[in-house]
Amino acid sequence: MKILVTGGAGFIGSHYVRSLLAGAYPRYVDVDVTVVDNLTYAGSVGNLPMSHPRLTFVKGDICDQELLEHLLPGHRQVVHMAAESHVDRSLSGPTEFMRTNVIGTQVLLEACVRAGVETVVHISTDEVYGSIEEGSWTEAEPLRPNSPYSASKAGSDLVARAYWRTHGLDVRITRCCNNYGPYQHVEKLIPRFVTQLLRGENVPLYGQGDNVREWVHVDDHCRAVQLVLEHGRAGEIYNIGSDVALTNREMTKRLLTLCGADWSRVRHVTDRKGHDLRYSVDDTKIRTELGYQPRWSLDEGLRQLVEWYRDNRSFWDPTVRVTT
Repeated sequence: MKILVTGGAGFIGSHYVRSLLAGAYPRYVDVDVTVVDNLTYAGSVGNLPMSHPRLTFVKGDICDQELLEHLLPGHRQVVHMAAESHVDRSLSGPTEFMRTNVIGTQVLLEACVRAGVETVVHISTDEVYGSIEEGSWTEAEPLRPNSPYSASKAGSDLVARAYWRTHGLDVRITRCCNNYGPYQHVEKLIPRFVTQLLRGENVPLYGQGDNVREWVHVDDHCRAVQLVLEHGRAGEIYNIGSDVALTNREMTKRLLTLCGADWSRVRHVTDRKGHDLRYSVDDTKIRTELGYQPRWSLDEGLRQLVEWYRDNRSFWDPTVRVTT
């Protein structure tokens, strides 16, 4: 069987591909994997086992319909992870977010219909729901995105639904909480804080750090995606959570401790425009229907992550010369 992964050289995509090729998902131990990635700043072939015999890498844009229509025949399944994903960047450059996340999804799904692809898992985000003061969002909640990034992802979710309803394409949508883990780009909160602390620099905390986020290890996220691919239902949405929520201030405190630093290294900065206060997903559906259960504790996951950044300085520090 052949599976195509868009955005497979990025943080989450590459973890999923490495897991597939390493035999982490028993029913897919012999799968051939094609990765399509445009290798923007957040993607790198260094995240992938490029010499693996069952991996084919193609540098390409998901907005390129001719390319996709050439590649997709013969692939039974698609996991769509390609996206522009950083909220701060979407505030200053929203056009690229709309192009990649909305138009790119439409182009991909159109190519899937024409190629006769059996199943597509579309990877989205909890941010499409907006901010919630208390309680948790179920999959039935309306979409109320508050940033250009989350609006573009909400748009892509609606495109996915339309291709299911109009063309009968088996599209399944996942909406996950904040991820952390190895190979994440340093623009994101956890790797940014860890790498700056390891360099002896100060870290910027938005406002008073009261914003609440739910955190899941990328490995748990990818296992959930695989469950949806294998056992999910067409046209359905599956929230993916962890039941582990912290304020940004609480997360900062944990990272300071793990990096051997104290609060003197924190600088409060002006809050981001439209900064959502709290995210929280109710993932009862994927737990009860598909048997999802996170394996990673936050304490162990963060401890191992800090050690990974210590041991892999060449991944994130441009002052380190990589020799071959």
